[in-house]
Amino acid sequence: MSRTYTEAEAIAAIDDLDGPRLVAFVRARIVQPVQAEGQQLYREADLARLQLLCDLSDTYELHEDALTMVMSLVDQLSTMRGDMRALMQAVATEPDEVRTRIHTVVRRLR
Repeated sequence: MSRTYTEAEAIAAIDDLDGPRLVAFVRARIVQPVQAEGQQLYREADLARLQLLCDLSDTYELHEDALTMVMSLVDQLSTMRGDMRALMQAVATEPDEVRTRIHTVVRRLR
């Protein structure tokens, strides 16, 4: 199981993150901590997401609604990459003639 972080640990781990900013991200549901032991806990992926949110809001001055949209697109892209990885693994298990046929069709469709 991966490590989880308390609110204070998450804030300490990310230079540009403070309490009000974290509360705003959670309230906007851009970050969704897990509830455990009567508190909100943040996973490693949440910390990476929080760092990206801080970078985007600071560098590009994105506000909550824009951050929500950007992170939705990031989530969609991540899902698509996972789907593509699974599809590639499935195709790799097929016989050579099937893989060749798929390759030919894909090239034609591009």
